Amino acid sequence: MGEYVLPLSMVAVLIAGIFSGYPVALVLAGVGILFTFIGDVPMVFLNTVSSRIFTGTLTNWLMLAVPLFVFMGLMLEKSNIAKNLLLSLERMFAQRPGGLALSVTIVGVVMAASTGIIGASVVMLGLMALPVMIKQNYSMSLAAGTICSAGTLGILIPPSIMLVLVGDILSISIGDLFMGAVIPGVLLGGLYAAYILITTWMDPNKAPPSEKPESASTGELIVTLAKHLVAPVLLILGVLGSIVAGVATPTEAAAIGALGATVLAAVMRELTWKNLVECVQETALTTAMILTVAIGATVFSAIFKRVGGDYMIEDAVLAIASGPYQTLALIMLLIFVLGFFLEWIEISYVVLPLFAPIIANLDFGLGNSGITLTWFAVLVAVNLQTSFLTPPFGYALFYLRGIAPPELGIRDIYKGIIPFVLIQVTGLMLCILFPALVLWLPKAIGN
Repeated sequence: MGEYVLPLSMVAVLIAGIFSGYPVALVLAGVGILFTFIGDVPMVFLNTVSSRIFTGTLTNWLMLAVPLFVFMGLMLEKSNIAKNLLLSLERMFAQRPGGLALSVTIVGVVMAASTGIIGASVVMLGLMALPVMIKQNYSMSLAAGTICSAGTLGILIPPSIMLVLVGDILSISIGDLFMGAVIPGVLLGGLYAAYILITTWMDPNKAPPSEKPESASTGELIVTLAKHLVAPVLLILGVLGSIVAGVATPTEAAAIGALGATVLAAVMRELTWKNLVECVQETALTTAMILTVAIGATVFSAIFKRVGGDYMIEDAVLAIASGPYQTLALIMLLIFVLGFFLEWIEISYVVLPLFAPIIANLDFGLGNSGITLTWFAVLVAVNLQTSFLTPPFGYALFYLRGIAPPELGIRDIYKGIIPFVLIQVTGLMLCILFPALVLWLPKAIGN
């Protein structure tokens, strides 16, 4: 244990720094630099860290996909496509208990494949659906849980910023990750919908139905819904289709998506100078935040490994777990717990480089280490989605609370997300037990 005093001390200081409220990116970098002196690490080693930051982050062509996907999501949010789609679905499911909640989930799945911006998705769905849910006397907890869970699907269903960064960290194919996350993402959306249907069937008073429009026939409602689905579907096909067909890299596909979202906003007459400026500003802020965390995490990880942190983690994991699936379960549990306190960005940059070599050397019967890491990366993405919902620092909860009326308290929000967190854990277990849920689509398209 004595040889691991320095890495254990780094972890302790990092935790203390995070709970101090200081920006996490600066805490990561500061702890790394502090232990450069405490651990008597040669100063010249920091030159290699600077080089790694420059080549691995600042000049990384793949990282250019991040601001492009962010801009695409923000521009789509401004175009009112989601609003029109939600209104169409609400009219389709009128007179059905839980119809609006089901509509929110479906819109969450569709927009997740188009945006990937959690804050924008939760706020957008909350502003559109929450007032109507309250007016229809929905259960506050069910309304809150539905909106938060549907909004977080964007971090998993491709094109996803998380998958781009995770693929870059693990040096695996982004295209394979995108394809591998499709079925788990849709599966989670389906489980959400099933929970809503079962809950409202058992207790219709939790989500009373709305009145069906008298002037519209079923055929007219279907035509209207199809018309509002065309734009997001075309954008999804343009982005993901170009990657799958090998026509574009993820970065080039992100540029296609950004241009497509801008064109759609123009068609919807929402491409105003004000909206454009807001999208550019929010894109710059979000990208700067991600890159700053990446830089800080690079400094911390490099020094942590230098003082023996990677060996400490490996020894600890192998001492507790005796087999591949026990090791995987332990890592998934650790990531789940970290999600209570850290954002997915910090977890990805700090934890994945430490655990990936351990997983790559284990035999799960899936084939080579590249396939194993693709499966592992999607499992981590599913796991990290819960970090947006788990208190005390679940960001989706605070996004919703920020725009919710006074009658929706934080206790209702916490109570509402519990079933959806359990659903996410169930989805994660299914992906572990049945790896084909992740690996079938990449193999089918690759062949």
